Amino acid sequence: MSAMKSAEPSPESIARSDRRRLAAEDGARALADVEKHAVEIRKNMTRLRDLREAKEAADAALAVTLPASAPKKRSRKLSR
Repeated sequence: MSAMKSAEPSPESIARSDRRRLAAEDGARALADVEKHAVEIRKNMTRLRDLREAKEAADAALAVTLPASAPKKRSRKLSR
């Protein structure tokens, strides 16, 4: 007898190819999720940076309009 391959794949090879296909699909889906999450993080970081810069600009403008406050005098404790 010769070891000839049959035209039909075995159940084991079908199961193996199904596992490979599912693993490839899961991997592609996971990479897409990671990229989507990274985009959302970058958007949020940009939003927060814009808010911080606007607050810093408003604080700087407020500091210019307010008069400089005199340093507070330290009170001395009376010794007994």
